[in-house]
Amino acid sequence: MTHSASESNSPTNGTTGARDAANAHEPILATAGVSKTFPGVKALQGVDFRLFPGEVHTLMGQNGAGKSTLINVLTGVVAPDAGTIRLGGEVVAFASPQEAEAAGVRTLYQEVNLCPNLSVAENIFAGRQPRRFGAIDWADIKRRAQAALARLDVSLDVTRSLDAYPIAVQQMVAIARALSVDARVLILDEPTSSLDDSEVAQLFKILRHLKQSGIAILFVTHFIEQTYAISDRITVMRNGEREGEYLARDLPADQLVSKMVGHERMSARLREASHEHAAADPASETGETSDAAPHAASKAKPFMELRGVGRRGTLQPIDLDVQPGQILGLAGLLGSGRTETARLLFGADRADSGTILVNGQPVRLRSPRDAVRHGIGYCAEDRKKEGIVAELSIRENILLALQARRGWWRKISRQRAREIADLWIERLGIKASDAEQPIGLLSGGNQQKALLARWLATDPKLLILDEPTRGIDVAAKFDIMDRLLALCANGLSILFISSEISEVLRVSHRVAVLRDRRKIAEVAGKASTEDNIYRLIAGSGE
Repeated sequence: MTHSASESNSPTNGTTGARDAANAHEPILATAGVSKTFPGVKALQGVDFRLFPGEVHTLMGQNGAGKSTLINVLTGVVAPDAGTIRLGGEVVAFASPQEAEAAGVRTLYQEVNLCPNLSVAENIFAGRQPRRFGAIDWADIKRRAQAALARLDVSLDVTRSLDAYPIAVQQMVAIARALSVDARVLILDEPTSSLDDSEVAQLFKILRHLKQSGIAILFVTHFIEQTYAISDRITVMRNGEREGEYLARDLPADQLVSKMVGHERMSARLREASHEHAAADPASETGETSDAAPHAASKAKPFMELRGVGRRGTLQPIDLDVQPGQILGLAGLLGSGRTETARLLFGADRADSGTILVNGQPVRLRSPRDAVRHGIGYCAEDRKKEGIVAELSIRENILLALQARRGWWRKISRQRAREIADLWIERLGIKASDAEQPIGLLSGGNQQKALLARWLATDPKLLILDEPTRGIDVAAKFDIMDRLLALCANGLSILFISSEISEVLRVSHRVAVLRDRRKIAEVAGKASTEDNIYRLIAGSGE
């Protein structure tokens, strides 16, 4: 623990979980009562936050918890509606990220924000090249770039184009650029999302070196194991509020998960479960089916099988069976690999390891077109960006996938298209005045039903649903789920992803549990409880 000036209150009290011992250190960056509201959304509500020199402080929270908004406030991307920000004890109000950078606050985002066509040295000193006699001093740039990378224990040819190096090296170059302007605060927003384990280890080695030199590091991640591998302290955000601040050593993983998701009754239950392990039913504890309840795994031949399927930097090799007439749920926190699994199954991303079998035969899903040809449909998580075409009618949106599968040279007649659209509007109970109504005018729930209709019109064998009920009202949510169960009864296979564990359990016959890009268990029967799944997510079940 580098920053020894913090002590923790009880991490279960929901209040500030760390304080300075004898005021030996003051925070380099702090907020007091920061709030930010966007139309219809309270993104931040009275948030107090502290970041000390020479520490790695991790910000944890589910999607929509307020992490990104807090970073944007700290770095001048947006201005807070209320509250104050202090840097080095002085009140600041950054009007732009450039002002924050000039003051020593540097941010590295998930996607490396550099110019791949320029050299490594040019990227490190872009916009502030040293000059000599009015011309750019390339020799000095090369020397100083090498020195900046040497500080990170990285040695490479700085005259080569940045895109000649892998993502991990590009991350190091981005850090070198940040540190070359005397950064006091380094904010890393999901820097490991595209790195493999060895690259993460190298990055963490560098971060430990940086904190020893006194730099304050704010680390944002969804990976629990990485959080405990690098963090001195953890701040948990939930629903735009700071749930608490804790020393990492004083906050067990099961309590961290419960605080992130608001599952307050979980911690005590998990502690009990860990002591009951030896006497418990082995099948239940390991996440295997332990009885013949309605949610027990089917013995039917799988429609789709994954054997060691993975993608470097995205998903560790995974085994998965999708049975006909069943809903297989994927449970895990954001960043656990749920959407990455769905994209591999649909050919939106290409697997670089393992085998995918459909009806027992190996297949190569090199694109969504391949997946559709094999009877696979996919409703993406963001229906507005990746689903609906708002300007088109309901009819046109419903017919998109079917027309694409037939090929544009085999055009569906307008009369037939209207018949298909009307059929699915009626079957799914889509509330609309007419099939020609623009889909953008429908409610969220009815838009989601129209997306389901798009894929059901192709008569799929497997339907992949990523957060199909997000952002819709409760009545529409239950209506959609009941209709999905009815479709399953007729033989449709469904892969169901939701951040709401209770929703996953309500509809799924089996649940695969993911954590940190790995499948860690599969549960059914008596093991299908919220407590058991949260225990597995937190690592208490292994």
